[in-house]
Amino acid sequence: MTDEQNNQKKTNQFTIMKDDPIDGHPGYSGGAGAFSLENMSPVVVDPNEDRVFVDMGAMHARSEVEKRIKFVADKEEVPNGKPYWIVWVTVEQSEVGPYYHGVAACFLEVDREARRGYKILAEHVNRMDKSLKGRIVLEHMDDHSKALLRDFLKDFNEQYWELASDELKEVLA
Repeated sequence: MTDEQNNQKKTNQFTIMKDDPIDGHPGYSGGAGAFSLENMSPVVVDPNEDRVFVDMGAMHARSEVEKRIKFVADKEEVPNGKPYWIVWVTVEQSEVGPYYHGVAACFLEVDREARRGYKILAEHVNRMDKSLKGRIVLEHMDDHSKALLRDFLKDFNEQYWELASDELKEVLA
């Protein structure tokens, strides 16, 4: 790769926009086409260790679970993988207060010894989008992982949980 190609690659990276840095700029129509991820947090569910934690590194596929792992799209290439979930949780503000608005989970498997993992990147992007739009996408999670997630969300902020949709509470019941 030439230096010019390398520099081109570096400048074409995705940038998360905080607030509205283009507000009032005549070349943009009110920030159309831009969105904010500042109300979204990636929550990692590790059913093997009964552990749930927020890991902001997952926003760029650099969570504790994903670091130093080569991911492949063929599950057969990771026969000794351990299951994990990255759950995209979006919080919104209502007239009553903040609440869990969208919650969407993505599956991945990691074989730490082999430094191999299985995940479908497009699924992660699509689930992030669904979470931002207030959708609940958790039906594919196993019951144990759902229980871990439910307990974490309740403990993290009881008010967010109380104001969350009945759909979220039913899916995680």
